[in-house]
Amino acid sequence: MTVRHLERFFLPRSVALFGASPEPDSVGHTVIANLCAGGFSGPIWPVNPNHTEVAGLPCFADAAALPEAPDLAVIATPAATIPAIAEALAARGNRAMLILTAGLGDGPESLLDRVTVTARRNDMRILGPNCLGVLVPDTGLNASFAQRAPLAGKIAFISQSGAVLTSVLDWASSRGIGFSHMVSLGNMADVDIGDMLDYLAGDTRSRAILMYLEGIKDARGFMSAARRAARAKPVIAIKAGRHATSARAAASHTGALAGSDAVFDAAFERAGILRAHDLQHLFDAAETLSHVRPFRGERLAIITNGGGAGILAVDALADHGGVLADLAPETLARLDEALPAGWSGGNPVDIIGDAGAERYRAAMQAVMGDPSTDAVLVMRCPTAIGSGEAAARAVLDVVGTERSRHTHPRPVLTCWLGASAASPIWYAIRAPWKR
Repeated sequence: MTVRHLERFFLPRSVALFGASPEPDSVGHTVIANLCAGGFSGPIWPVNPNHTEVAGLPCFADAAALPEAPDLAVIATPAATIPAIAEALAARGNRAMLILTAGLGDGPESLLDRVTVTARRNDMRILGPNCLGVLVPDTGLNASFAQRAPLAGKIAFISQSGAVLTSVLDWASSRGIGFSHMVSLGNMADVDIGDMLDYLAGDTRSRAILMYLEGIKDARGFMSAARRAARAKPVIAIKAGRHATSARAAASHTGALAGSDAVFDAAFERAGILRAHDLQHLFDAAETLSHVRPFRGERLAIITNGGGAGILAVDALADHGGVLADLAPETLARLDEALPAGWSGGNPVDIIGDAGAERYRAAMQAVMGDPSTDAVLVMRCPTAIGSGEAAARAVLDVVGTERSRHTHPRPVLTCWLGASAASPIWYAIRAPWKR
């Protein structure tokens, strides 16, 4: 496990694409188009002996013909050609190869073995093979055959599946969620999850790390890197292959050991990684992390117009090791003055089913000033009394006031239950956070 030369994959000064092609619907054509469209400021060198120009750029016959050693070599040529390309790149002094191609085999004397031997002998790093590529929006680097470029943001996403990466990318783009890095690891011949966690733990552009995992090749290295990363920023992982049948499919997909699911549960807990159990959970995590900055503390106050929903929230909080805030006496006194006599009298703050926007506003104002609270969850169950959108706007008014008063205001999470009002409430709550 090492971060040696990894900066060349994410902050390269120049990029060479082996297998660049003018043929539509080919990987080489898609990657060169993405490289050119991304806004990368360094030189881009297409490499293909069959063409003198690709995408309006001069095309070079081979590594020896390049003006200099590329910081990053992206390889999208047939598998059989890659060992010779690796040797030629080593002779030029290249240190980073991103291999998109699949089908290099495994084990002694395989094509992949020949490439990795060359890499080790010449201090080169390999990302892949059989991967989608690397996307770093801040620098305009899109060395991938993804269907679109991500928005810039503060979340890093590492994936052992290119298909999951493109699915997350598509979902996030439609919601205005951006990323600092999107990295498809493929078969992890060299650069693995531990290496990436080590690199991203120290990356100031990444506020949080999301991972899609199928298996681990270096358990010791993974645990060391995971503990370091989780101490520095939130790390959330979805681990596929939770059952015997799916674990076999995962092992055949990436060649990594899937292992017992209970072992991964224990490892994640020990490292401080939060586990998502399906893609919806991962999407929810991305949504939350894109709008809420990391904060200190774990004491949560809950405001709800439904007692049952509040109890479910407390259960979920306890399931994940969270702490229900013990509201201060002065907060309880303020709530007594603002709420009907039948309110719950504690946390969760049940403001009763007939609560309208002004009751939400009063409860929020009281709880946001509570010294024993680190974060607030506001819930609303649908009723025929009052408007869900009006309640959402009342919450936003209080949040806006707090943000104007404090440099680091408490984060506020919202949960408007019921599908019928989801769309208008979503836009009402989301919009101010994008400003």
